[in-house]
Amino acid sequence: MTSGAGVSTDIADYQDDKTIRNILLAARTIAIVGLSSNVLRPSNFVGFYLQRHGYRIVPVNPREAEILGEKSYASLSAIPFAVDAVDVFRVPAAVPGIAEETIAIGAKALWLQFGVIHFEAAAEARRHGVQVVMDRCMKVEHARHMGRMH
Repeated sequence: MTSGAGVSTDIADYQDDKTIRNILLAARTIAIVGLSSNVLRPSNFVGFYLQRHGYRIVPVNPREAEILGEKSYASLSAIPFAVDAVDVFRVPAAVPGIAEETIAIGAKALWLQFGVIHFEAAAEARRHGVQVVMDRCMKVEHARHMGRMH
């Protein structure tokens, strides 16, 4: 399926197992946009899980100084080192700007969590060579593909 602008609106196009595995295996540094310091929030649990499995987590939350023992940045462009993947816990309306920043910082992957769906922004990121996963949880997919649950 495509929109009037020629953008795929088939969610399965953004849930390819090979792409998911490639991102999970290649990424070492993951910026989590919308990471919360509240341990009851899904973003915190996902960040904690990814840290436990060897990923460097970079919080992106302008309201926090530090999350999960890591300095928090106000935006992706404020991060002073390379980021491999960007994991997004924000409302879909925020995704176009996040996708633009993902492209600008040279991240290789944009991962949109459950319910975070924006076909046009995903297509734009892909046009710039960014791998995109949409409407999937990085923790769940890591457990499924890497055989680890906790």
